Amino acid sequence: NPLIANESQMPGLDRISKGKAEHVIYLWLGGGACQADTWDPKALGNPKERKAGSAYPSIKTSIEGIEVCEHLRMCADRMEKFAPVRTCYHNIIDEHSAANNFVHTGRKTTGTLTYPSIGSLVAHQKGALDNKIPPYVVIGYPSIMRGPGFLGPKHSFIYLTDTEKGPLALANPSFISKTRSDRRKDLLNRLNSIYSKGIDNEKSINDYMESQQNALELSGGDFMKAFQLDKEKQTTRDAFGDEFGQRCLLARRLIQRGVRFSEVSFNLNFINGTGWDTHKGGQLNQHHLISSLDNALAALVDDLESHNLLEKTLVVVATEFGRPIGFDGAGGRGHWSKSFSMVFAGGGLKTGQVIGKTDEKSQVAIERPVSIPDFHATIHHALGIDYSESIYSGDRPVPITDNGLPILELFS
Repeated sequence: NPLIANESQMPGLDRISKGKAEHVIYLWLGGGACQADTWDPKALGNPKERKAGSAYPSIKTSIEGIEVCEHLRMCADRMEKFAPVRTCYHNIIDEHSAANNFVHTGRKTTGTLTYPSIGSLVAHQKGALDNKIPPYVVIGYPSIMRGPGFLGPKHSFIYLTDTEKGPLALANPSFISKTRSDRRKDLLNRLNSIYSKGIDNEKSINDYMESQQNALELSGGDFMKAFQLDKEKQTTRDAFGDEFGQRCLLARRLIQRGVRFSEVSFNLNFINGTGWDTHKGGQLNQHHLISSLDNALAALVDDLESHNLLEKTLVVVATEFGRPIGFDGAGGRGHWSKSFSMVFAGGGLKTGQVIGKTDEKSQVAIERPVSIPDFHATIHHALGIDYSESIYSGDRPVPITDNGLPILELFS
């Protein structure tokens, strides 16, 4: 894209200091959230009449000149804490799986190498704060797109789908006593010792065994206490609202215990029938999703701030692509990856501004396009990670980002 500056055109790049964030809460809007109906409103349309445009009126925010969808009212009142990036883009085919993988890994799929996700990269680079706390947790269903790729299972995630029970695989059934559990662990250790003899240099086996031991460590202690949401004040739980909000509250409890990267998936709740993939009738009920996001996101930022965690926690709102401004024959929207919105908050970034500008259809960047590698580089830089450093798949060097550059405006 000719609008994108390369490193030689950005003389301030070598002078900006690395960020000091310690954690990431990554809110994933699976399905493709429409930019024109959320963070980048345009002239009002009408899905019932198939009139192209935003589905909802826009409202003013706490920052003069910045407007958002009317269903983001709580975030609008706190816009000084947010930095929407309206011009993210990629050129991956507009298909969910491929786009989901690209946004998570920053690279196209290949037949020779499975790349690590952004969560696994952060876990690899920053490590665990405590060997009894996993660096990377996914609140949602597992997938290879969120996985460690060639980094190996040591840098994979712990996942859960129930906010109050925690990872079920880490808890013993009620009929397994501690004595019986300890005997099983002892047997496992002896079997591992026998099996590992003669294969000390087999990295994948050693990594698996280390992950196995880490999982056993997690089954007790402070990590599992994170899932006791009933220990929170009822007013706090009420402020976070529905199930997605409770996941966001859990994410805060996880980072308090040392989790580096917590991905919170929205799209387990298809409360509009389709999730963010707003084809057909899903478009007419999309406002329920936006209101849920608004409530949870505003509550999360307020809550992090009240716990003195906002400056060291980077909050990211991400999705695999956006939607076109026109409506299809069934009143829904298709897929659009050429320009869409992602959002940053906290993490010591310079918020209270919008990055990028799109055309009247919110479909083409006319100022400051931001590639997915740039988006990743921004996350890494906020955490003090060298986004240009190489990691290794065997003897093969692989840069952490695919020529990505951080968004300087967020650091100056």
